[in-house]
Amino acid sequence: MSENKGKTFFIDQTRCTACRGCQAACKQWKKLAADETVNTGSYQNPPDLNGHTFKLVRFNEVEVDGKLKWVFFPEQCRHCLEPPCKMMADAFIPGAIIQDEATGAVLYTEKTKELDYQTIREACPYDIPRKEETTGLLTKCNMCIDRVRAGMLPACVKTCPTYTMHFGDRDEMLAIARARLAEVQKTSPAALLADSDLVRVLYLCEVHPSHYHHHMVADAGGATDRIGPFSRRALLAMRPLRMG
Repeated sequence: MSENKGKTFFIDQTRCTACRGCQAACKQWKKLAADETVNTGSYQNPPDLNGHTFKLVRFNEVEVDGKLKWVFFPEQCRHCLEPPCKMMADAFIPGAIIQDEATGAVLYTEKTKELDYQTIREACPYDIPRKEETTGLLTKCNMCIDRVRAGMLPACVKTCPTYTMHFGDRDEMLAIARARLAEVQKTSPAALLADSDLVRVLYLCEVHPSHYHHHMVADAGGATDRIGPFSRRALLAMRPLRMG
């Protein structure tokens, strides 16, 4: 698939108020189990993604130019253009992780129960995959593929009251994201689109990505050169042998 085809999210974090409507909508649409939470000293709850939490609004208090600033990060799978998790899975169980031809969505199938969880999780430069302990399935955001195929917006996008979240054809989302970035950079010169050439979830960061989360962007060795213990070249060499 061409990098400018398929679907893409644009998430403008300058507009996020951490209402967590997206987090609740994801659980409601997918009928995911609720988490029993406790006060950990942060408004962020649950503390992390898990097997039945695919969308999580992360809260951070950071110092920027000597001033305290709240930053909010509605985290989800990035639906990589060339997904390392799929490449790793293909080396062991082809078809366990697939990429939808029409949208580019990265989808986990029933076969993920046969994959080694840690191997797949470590392949992801954004630390997204989780395991649902009751089923053994590996889980994450699936781009609300059922809704999208029916001509609807993903649940998280549909529920967002502040227009933080947008969804549509990739070329359209890239144009909107770049125009918004240019506007934000007038007052926040450090603003950027995180890994926009690698993923289908475009995050507009008003401040340095590290202020939002240590996995906001892929490290140099994660998304480009190495996938878990293997290089991309090694995995590509393994695939025909496994699939032949």
